[in-house]
Amino acid sequence: MKLLYLLFGFMTLLANAQENFVKINGSTNVNKFQCVNNKFKNDGGVYTFSERNLPNIVLKVADFDCGNRMMTKDFQKILNAEKYPNMTIKFINFIKNQDGFNALVEVKMMNQSKRYNIEFDIENNKLIGRKNVKFSDFNITPPKKMGGMIVVKDDLDLIFSLATKI
Repeated sequence: MKLLYLLFGFMTLLANAQENFVKINGSTNVNKFQCVNNKFKNDGGVYTFSERNLPNIVLKVADFDCGNRMMTKDFQKILNAEKYPNMTIKFINFIKNQDGFNALVEVKMMNQSKRYNIEFDIENNKLIGRKNVKFSDFNITPPKKMGGMIVVKDDLDLIFSLATKI
């Protein structure tokens, strides 16, 4: 029985370690794609949000996985991972409102920064936020493949999930 509790505790710890992720959902004229980075974590285990302590999250572009080796390689090439190996998400402010939280977040890719107002909710001790962004927000031309037969759409859906203590 003690072994069962120990195993359950270990599995819970493993599950909690995977709570942080950033997903980028997009589409082409043929299908949809999703690239995920879940290989980052805060040193304290969870992110805290106070007036004096807002997160600055550094994501390695090489850690994004699109579920397909060729698509992952293309995604990293589009974001010029060799020249710009990191993407940053910096919380500028964070305010509680009636329905959840509102934050001003600065996203930096390929030396281009863009600020977004994002609404967040708390679900199972995770801060969940979603924002529609565009490749063109960062001066990235959506790629075309197979001589222009496959065209990546400019619109992207950026989703955050951060283990938190608020």
